[in-house]
Amino acid sequence: MASKPRIKLPKKASAGEVITIKTLISHEMESGQRKDKDGNAIPRQIINKFTCAFEGATVFECDLDPAISANPFFEFTAKVNESGTFKFTWVDDDGSVYEAEQAIEVA
Repeated sequence: MASKPRIKLPKKASAGEVITIKTLISHEMESGQRKDKDGNAIPRQIINKFTCAFEGATVFECDLDPAISANPFFEFTAKVNESGTFKFTWVDDDGSVYEAEQAIEVA
């Protein structure tokens, strides 16, 4: 139901620098409150958890509720002390897991 996630973070940073990370995933985020044309409830289908980890250590995570709008966008900061890879994970109600990774070089 979701499309390929998009991530924006610098490719390079200085040791100890605080960087800004932006993520976006296309997803309808159906709340379960609406009805279809026949009056039947449309089942809830949302991204319910987002996690960002750097080299295995959690940097940012949150649980999402049905009130979140479609195409969830997150912007947060992280301090980088060494080169490594950020791993981003989105978990859907249906058990689908969407993952992306992006490396950063620290000089």
